[in-house]
Amino acid sequence: MKKPKGRTRGVFERKPGEWWCRYVDADGRLRREKCGTWASARDQYTTRKNQAIAGIKLPQKLRARVVPFSELCDDAIAYTKANNEGFVSDTYRMDKLKEEFGNRAAENIDVADFREFFEAQDWKAGTWNRARSVLFAIYRLGIENKKVKTNPAKVLKRQAEADGVVRFLNQYEPLPTKIDYLKPLTTEEARLRAVIEHDAPEHLDEFVVSVNTGMRNGEQFSRITWECVDFARKDLFIPQSKNGSSRHIPLNPDALAAFERQRQRAIGDDGVIPMSLTGPIFIGRADEALHSARHWFEPAVKKAGIKHFRWHDLRHTFASRLIMKGADITTVASLMGHKRIQMTMRYAHLAPEHKRAAVDLLSAFNG
Repeated sequence: MKKPKGRTRGVFERKPGEWWCRYVDADGRLRREKCGTWASARDQYTTRKNQAIAGIKLPQKLRARVVPFSELCDDAIAYTKANNEGFVSDTYRMDKLKEEFGNRAAENIDVADFREFFEAQDWKAGTWNRARSVLFAIYRLGIENKKVKTNPAKVLKRQAEADGVVRFLNQYEPLPTKIDYLKPLTTEEARLRAVIEHDAPEHLDEFVVSVNTGMRNGEQFSRITWECVDFARKDLFIPQSKNGSSRHIPLNPDALAAFERQRQRAIGDDGVIPMSLTGPIFIGRADEALHSARHWFEPAVKKAGIKHFRWHDLRHTFASRLIMKGADITTVASLMGHKRIQMTMRYAHLAPEHKRAAVDLLSAFNG
């Protein structure tokens, strides 16, 4: 925040760029504190004035260091990069908060200031809540590091979110096409497979594994290695994932065959097992580990005439098909790695026959 024109009560500049606040404490003593920026001095003056009105007595010497909000952000960014799989998105949000409040004393930013900033953004409820979670984490870490004592994000309310959209393959009919080899194909999955086999056959196994395991993008391309695939037990181990826990996914014949093809591709014709067979599974043409499928998947989706479909929707496809085939919610939640069952309940409407069977039990009373 820029310094407004004119004088501000209780705030003065001792030397260029060094702002102080002046106030009378609860004991009637005139006191001065070095605060750094003009905004920090203004906030500190307001805080001290309110403390004096409330009769809160201050210690004889005020030597606590003024911690800028930017320092809390830097600590949180470093921690997030080291411990959080979704650090890219979280870091972006932290940088945005740091840009707005970085020069202010972290302890003196009122929740009303954060609320005003949030409300000024053109954010949907989900974006608002994620930014609030990041702000909460910034202050929580600051409290753990004993740099601040309170967390204003606690009283910044979350917004009500609508249920997430569940998009899965074959949910709609694909768009009309002029491509001859696609014309006989009438389902989204058939079209998409045909395009991948035609334009990017080396990536087909990535698609097959995703549909049959429901892994997150980061898990499939960055977390799992060959050590995670147990061909004998037909089991895939997912190391610590987004929610901080690991899990096992049984491999069905399609997924197992896809992993086997990738293993044979890595071994090559000479039969010698290379060092790469202990590292990442999905390798690009330059023998570098892939981190995403966007470069080939998004063009394939567009060419297949599929609307509003992302790579993450393959994960929705996995869960939706399990529910539609009668798998119970608890099992699906375990396979998906959901920490809260509410996340899995988004798919419950895809199995209406279970609700119908339960209601039909009431017919016994009518007899």
